[in-house]
Amino acid sequence: MVRIEFTRRFSMAHRLLADPASKCATPHGHNEIVRVELRARARPDLGGSNMVAPFERLKSRWHHFIDHSVDHALQLRLDDPLVEFFARHEPQRLSRIMTFAGDPTTEALALALHAKLSAFLREDAPDFVVERVSVEETPTNAVSVHRADIEAMDVAWQAGVWVDRADDTINDFGVSTLNLRRRG
Repeated sequence: MVRIEFTRRFSMAHRLLADPASKCATPHGHNEIVRVELRARARPDLGGSNMVAPFERLKSRWHHFIDHSVDHALQLRLDDPLVEFFARHEPQRLSRIMTFAGDPTTEALALALHAKLSAFLREDAPDFVVERVSVEETPTNAVSVHRADIEAMDVAWQAGVWVDRADDTINDFGVSTLNLRRRG
C-alpha cells in the first residue's frame, strides 16, 4: 500500500504541573515539528492519475489546522489555574488555549493530533488512515504514536471532545462554557 508523509512546524507554549519541582512547571515554549504518515486503504490509479489522492486534498485541512489553531497556542491541563485566570480576565484568549485532561506533554499532544487528523480523514479522505504522528519537541526529543499501538493500548478520548471533531477547535470551551464556570 501507499504511504504518504508530510511535515509542519509550529510554535507553542505549555507547562507541566504533575511534578511541581520540575522546571517544566514554569510556562515555557518550544518550536515543534509534527510529522504524519498516512496509509492508503485503496490502490493507486496506476496508468491513470498514478495516485490514490492528490497531496493537496490530504494535507490542506491539516496544514490549516496546524497554522491557524495549533501554532502559538498555549497548551494547559484543564485544572491549571491559568485556565481560570484567562476565563476571568482575558476570555477572548480562551480559543487559543489547547486543553488536556492531565499535563500537556508531548505524548498527550501526539495522541491528540493523531485523533484530530483521524477525524479530518474520516470526513475528507476515508481511503486513508493515520499510521503515525511524531512530534519533535526539541532537536533531541521526539514522541511518535502509531495507530496499531494506540489500538493495542485501547487509548480513547471522551466522545465529543475537541480531538474527535473534524473542526479547528483545540478545546471545548465554545462547546460548553458551563464546565468552566462550575469549577470557579
